[in-house]
Amino acid sequence: MFAPVYFDHNATTPPDARVREAMLPYLESRFGNASSRHEYGREARRAIDEARQRVAHAVGAHPTEVVFTSGGSEANNLFIKGAAACLSPGSVAISAIEHPCVREPAKQLRRNGWRLREIGVDENCRVSGADFQDALADRPAMVSVMLANNETGAVQDIAALAAQAAPTRAWFHTDAVQACGRLALDFRALNAAGVHAMTLSAHKIGGPKGAGALVVDKRVELQPLIAGGGHERGLRSGTENVAAIVGFGLAAELAASRLDLQRREMVALRAELEAGLVAQGATIFAAAAERLPNTSYFAFPRIDGETLVGRLDRAGFAVAAGAACSSANPEPSHVLLAMGVAPQLARGAVRVSLGADSTVAQVRDFLGILNTTILQLRGLTALVS
Repeated sequence: MFAPVYFDHNATTPPDARVREAMLPYLESRFGNASSRHEYGREARRAIDEARQRVAHAVGAHPTEVVFTSGGSEANNLFIKGAAACLSPGSVAISAIEHPCVREPAKQLRRNGWRLREIGVDENCRVSGADFQDALADRPAMVSVMLANNETGAVQDIAALAAQAAPTRAWFHTDAVQACGRLALDFRALNAAGVHAMTLSAHKIGGPKGAGALVVDKRVELQPLIAGGGHERGLRSGTENVAAIVGFGLAAELAASRLDLQRREMVALRAELEAGLVAQGATIFAAAAERLPNTSYFAFPRIDGETLVGRLDRAGFAVAAGAACSSANPEPSHVLLAMGVAPQLARGAVRVSLGADSTVAQVRDFLGILNTTILQLRGLTALVS
C-alpha cells in the first residue's frame, strides 16, 4: 500500500507503539467498569488514577485538577459553556485566532445574552497588546487565548496575558492542545500567574483519539455538559474510556520525557525546511514570532493551497492546506485574515508539521518535489492566462 511521508502532525500523530501496548489489556482481559465494586472495576479505577497522575505530572498540575474528556473539543466546550452557565451573562473575550471548538461555543453564548469580543493579533499572529487591554476594559467574565496556534505555530505569552487579566477577576482559559508535547507546560506556574484552566488532547502527543483533559483550578465553578452518574468530580458523567485514558497517561509521560531532545531536533529540521522554502520564493507566516518547533506555514504567490496539497499528496507527501474550503464557498484561513494577510495569498497557505520520525532526508526530498510541483503549477497558470 502506498503511504505518503507524513508531515501533518498538528492534525494528529501516529500512536506510539508503547502506548498501543499499554492500552491492549484494557481492550481485552481488563475490561471492567471503573465504577464497579468488584476486582475488575477496582483494577480499571487504579488504571485511571495512575493515568491521571501521569498527565498531571507531565504538565505540572495536581491529579485532582485533571478532568478527563473525549478530547480537546469537549474540554474547550466544558470550560466555555460550563463556566458561562454558572455566571451572569457578560462579556467573553477570545483571541481572533482560536480553534473553532473555542470560537463556536463562544458565539453560541450570545444567544443567552453574552457579548463576544475577539482580540486582534499582529502580523506575526501574536495577541495585540493594545487590543487585549481594550478587551479587558469591558471587564470580561471569561478570557480564552490559545497557547500555540494550530496553523502558524505562534506561541503566546500566556502567563503575561493572564497576569494582565487578573485584576478583572475573569476566569482565564488556554487551549494548550498544540503546545503539549512540544513546549514545557507548568500549570502550577500558569495558575499562579492567573490561568484557571488548560485544555489537552491525547492524539496530538502519540496517544489515542478519543481522550483529552481539562486541567482546571478547583475554584472554578463549572456546570457539566453531560449529566449522569457524577464521574470526573461530577464534571463529566459517563463510563470512562479506560483504554484511551491509559494511553493518554503514558503518552503524556513519554512526551514530557523526550521534550528537550525532540525540540532541538525539530528546530534544526524546520530551519532546513524553511531555508529551502525561502529559496523557492515562499512567504512564511509568523516567521518572526516564537513558534512551535515543528510547524511551518507558508504560501507561494498565485498558487492555490488546496491544489498544491493534492499534488504533493500524489507525489508522496501528506501536508495540510491552510484554507477551510468547500466546493461552493472557498474561504481563506480566519487565522491569516486576522493577521492581515491578503485573501489571495491566504488561499495558498500550506502547513508542514513535523514529527518525531521526520528526517533530514525526507525534508530534502520534500523540497525537491515541491520545487518541481511549483514549476509545473506556474506553467499551467501561464498557459491559462
